[in-house]
Amino acid sequence: MPKVEIFTTPFCGFCVAAKSLLEAKNISYTEIDVSEPEPRAMMTQRAGGRRTVPQIFFGGTHIGGYDDLAALERDGKLDALLSV
Repeated sequence: MPKVEIFTTPFCGFCVAAKSLLEAKNISYTEIDVSEPEPRAMMTQRAGGRRTVPQIFFGGTHIGGYDDLAALERDGKLDALLSV
């Protein structure tokens, strides 16, 4: 399973939803709080300029935000990405 990273901020409903989905599937992840400028800049660079949270990565692959993660699950593609 690739390393899963999720960039978040406190009190972000979409962040909570993304983490809940990952936890429901027993997927461990590393959470990076981007409340400070330095981690936010790192996230923005890695996410191709996207500044919204959450931003989710599987290994070196940028998945996107919560809507993208939920779409992968809905389409039955999430498990395949995680088994690589």
